[in-house]
Amino acid sequence: MKKTAKDTAPKKTKNLATTKVSPNKDIKKAKAKIISLGKQFHRRGWSLATSSNYSALVSRKPYQLLITASGKHKENLGMNDFLTLNDKGAPLEKTDEKPSAETALHLLLTSKENINSVLHVHSVWGTILSEKYGSTGGFWVEGYEMLKGLSGIKSHESRIWIDIYPNSQDITALAKKVNERTFSHKEFVPFGFLIRKHGLYAWGANLEEAQRHVETLEFLFEVTGRSLLIHD
Repeated sequence: MKKTAKDTAPKKTKNLATTKVSPNKDIKKAKAKIISLGKQFHRRGWSLATSSNYSALVSRKPYQLLITASGKHKENLGMNDFLTLNDKGAPLEKTDEKPSAETALHLLLTSKENINSVLHVHSVWGTILSEKYGSTGGFWVEGYEMLKGLSGIKSHESRIWIDIYPNSQDITALAKKVNERTFSHKEFVPFGFLIRKHGLYAWGANLEEAQRHVETLEFLFEVTGRSLLIHD
């Protein structure tokens, strides 16, 4: 049978997106956990008003980062107060929401192996210590039983160094400094750092571990701060 022009014409293909967003169940589970954390951290005074930002990596290949949208009150987060970003920080879906101005730090941290969640909070004690020790670039925390709340630490006789960085609106440059300094420590594995007069960035292999690290570090910050008041 003789082929017609219709038979020989190339078939049209659908214009598929290069990156598909992870299944809804993964996104919904991460959103629900982050919404719960927002309420908990607000009650504890760590994420007041529209401060703070939280993220969870829902897929590493292809890279898909779920992050809270900018300007959202963390006590009242809803299922629509998030974006899913690629490894360049661009939204994977059409949205009117904007990612946090500090997204570059989340992208840097989650590019590291075994870091799949980042939680940024603004506590009173973390802010006070970041100002007191800001000029020296950080401070040691040692001898406390609560250090064992940090993954891999087995003894209260351990110690950790908390890096402090100057507050900056140039987040890309700040992320570069964090990469060069915080992740070059040989004595211990870092769990978080402070930005001066700003707040804490902590992370973990998942949201639950990141939550535990925030709670542990914030306890240690408060103990350290209150001890200074007693000894002074």
